Amino acid sequence: MLAISFNSVLIIAGISVLVPVVLGLLPGLRVPGAVLMVIAGIVVGPSVLGWARVDAPVQVLSDLGLGMLLFLAGLEIDLDRLRGPLSRLAGLAFAVSAALGLVCAVFFWLAGQASQPLLLAIILMSTSAGLLLPLLKDAGEGSTGFGQLVMTAAALAEIVPIMLLSLFFSAAAKTTQDQLVSLGIFLAVLVLIWLILAEVRRLKGLDRLLDHLEDRSGQLRVRATLTLALGCGVLAYRFGFASILGAFAAGLLVKLIEFSGGREPNPQFQVKLEGIGFGFLIPIFFITTGVAFRLQDLLSHPAALAQVPLFLIALLVVRGLPALLYRKSTGTRRAAAAGLLQATTLTFVIVATQIGIAAGKMTPTLASALVAAGLLSAAVFPGAASRLLSGAAPAPATVPADDQPTVADA
Repeated sequence: MLAISFNSVLIIAGISVLVPVVLGLLPGLRVPGAVLMVIAGIVVGPSVLGWARVDAPVQVLSDLGLGMLLFLAGLEIDLDRLRGPLSRLAGLAFAVSAALGLVCAVFFWLAGQASQPLLLAIILMSTSAGLLLPLLKDAGEGSTGFGQLVMTAAALAEIVPIMLLSLFFSAAAKTTQDQLVSLGIFLAVLVLIWLILAEVRRLKGLDRLLDHLEDRSGQLRVRATLTLALGCGVLAYRFGFASILGAFAAGLLVKLIEFSGGREPNPQFQVKLEGIGFGFLIPIFFITTGVAFRLQDLLSHPAALAQVPLFLIALLVVRGLPALLYRKSTGTRRAAAAGLLQATTLTFVIVATQIGIAAGKMTPTLASALVAAGLLSAAVFPGAASRLLSGAAPAPATVPADDQPTVADA
């Protein structure tokens, strides 16, 4: 038998336990757990202590964690909100972000700091919605008009970059026409799967069967969901795209089938999925990112190290400035807080840089600079946004049906 060591897996598992303990003991430490996990991975990885490395077991679990993270991200997308009145304002702000992202990327390209301006633009226009949701809930903004506006904008800044990344940088087809055809066929297959599964879910007795097995070892609902996620990931790969597109699409499908259409979802279903993801697989992905982080390359290249604050400023410009469009609806302080929250990105930066390196479109040193900027954005911007929100006037709990939410300025 092939000898496989689980030493690195054990060290990574220990870090995944230690990080929430630290956050629980230090409630004043307003840093997302994902940031601490990446930093801890850097410390125990080859760049510092050398205790852990990315071997075969770690790589497999990390890939599964990435897929689970994108699946849960798709599951968090509120499709009804994207069709609501907030979508117009959020869509306009994202269009401005896309334009600013292209301008900044071309600037870096002309300065010789990036060889693929389109890839850099896609990275700069992203937002980590998964990092924002807990923050908004803790601040009491989850159900307010402001919170819904920010999450709608964040959802757009996840869906569009994932589609663009899959189309232009993970597609196996060589020409843009072939890529578009492949994407169109893939989306058509997903729609067909959705229609078939929606009909299956209407079968009489299926809900009783699922509920009957919910608290038993069968766990049919969870098993079927995870199989769908794996199947969509394999399907995306077969069509020449990164598996993350399939995992994200699977989350959207489950959202449509299980949580839409007036059906009352099982209260434990999402809890179990999040337990598998955030309790096991996703922490391994974040910590492995830190273990694989090339800190020495970054420190040994002063030009690359100087890129980190430039990329951080670019994130703030591309995602933060468009939030000024919210001022009439939210007030100045909340618009500034929204800009900081929208400029918070980490997950997509990690995913995009991995794909960029694998496709030969990005150097590992540039990828390290971008990930470092993403780490700083996730470590600094949410805390600054929280301080702005704590001094802002109370927001209404619901969104007006006929207009954008109106929040008094502080």
